[in-house]
Amino acid sequence: MIQFHDPRAATDITCLPYTLGIDLESQSEITVGFLANGFPDSDVFLVAVAEALAAHTGIKAKHWNKGNASVPASPAMLEEIRGSCQAVIAAYGH
Repeated sequence: MIQFHDPRAATDITCLPYTLGIDLESQSEITVGFLANGFPDSDVFLVAVAEALAAHTGIKAKHWNKGNASVPASPAMLEEIRGSCQAVIAAYGH
């Protein structure tokens, strides 16, 4: 018989469930921004995430790409995102 050892230690930190800041399923006409950081395929990955999320929730997606992972998003880009989206997903890819 094989026995597996669970390497996770006990913790004193209480696990808090992750909740979204916006309920995507109960609101209509939600626009979610997708901000790629410029790593290769980060934008391709976020397009796939947006398509999967839209199929499940019916969100409208808008996409941005910083173009360079080593610099912050420009103030103009952040203002455009803030002005046109109710939520944002930022990610990177390789």
